[in-house]
Amino acid sequence: MEKDAAIIVEDLTVAYDAKPVLWDVDLKIQPGTLTAIIGPNGAGKTTLLKAILGLVRPISGSILFPIAAAKPRKDLIAYVPQSGSVDWDFPVNALDVVLMGLYGSLGWFRRPKAADRDAANEVLKAVGMSEFANRQIDQLSGGQQQRVFLARALLQDAEIYLMDEPFKGVDARTEKVIVELLKGLKSQGKTVVVVHHDLQSVEGTFDHVALINLHLIDAGPIQSVFHESNLARTYGDKGFLTPAVQGSVA
Repeated sequence: MEKDAAIIVEDLTVAYDAKPVLWDVDLKIQPGTLTAIIGPNGAGKTTLLKAILGLVRPISGSILFPIAAAKPRKDLIAYVPQSGSVDWDFPVNALDVVLMGLYGSLGWFRRPKAADRDAANEVLKAVGMSEFANRQIDQLSGGQQQRVFLARALLQDAEIYLMDEPFKGVDARTEKVIVELLKGLKSQGKTVVVVHHDLQSVEGTFDHVALINLHLIDAGPIQSVFHESNLARTYGDKGFLTPAVQGSVA
């Protein structure tokens, strides 16, 4: 086992109703990196995150966490799901959503203490949402809701952060907050893995990339992996590339 790896995915195959959605994937995520998971719709990107989280059972393969082998997965990893998978009608305010990030350590039946609420308010402030602490989550805009879920992940103080398309459908202000948050986590030595779809922003945000389309196409530092031929292999042709992206990855 490579002790300097944050996550090791070995020979991972996952299928839904006997249809493979990931096939024989081998991937190593280095600690302290910002890694973008990129690929077309249906490529298995979200499934990969769910497999790392233990939310789906693979047909074969294993997932290891060498940098914190003795730490339970629920304390090791913080997860920001796709906004479309969340029931925004649930009657709860922003502060309570953030406090849910502590349930792994508190348990479901222990009430948060004053110090926990103070910490939750601090992370809401960090994402520019302190004034909305008592606002019902369904009364917030899409970008504001996403920032609340990012605050919840921050409160967990995990070693690994998995985020499923956190930039999708957000406003420019929230996009800037997310980029600053990702880079802040990296500066703390955290490992961040993000399912991402905007190819034009990859190089300015991430330092590593994994290209997936059922199989792993390639993975590694941006400079060696994020280029036009690899993207064509991932997406099937070069027609998906805008002129700006073609120039950036040539």
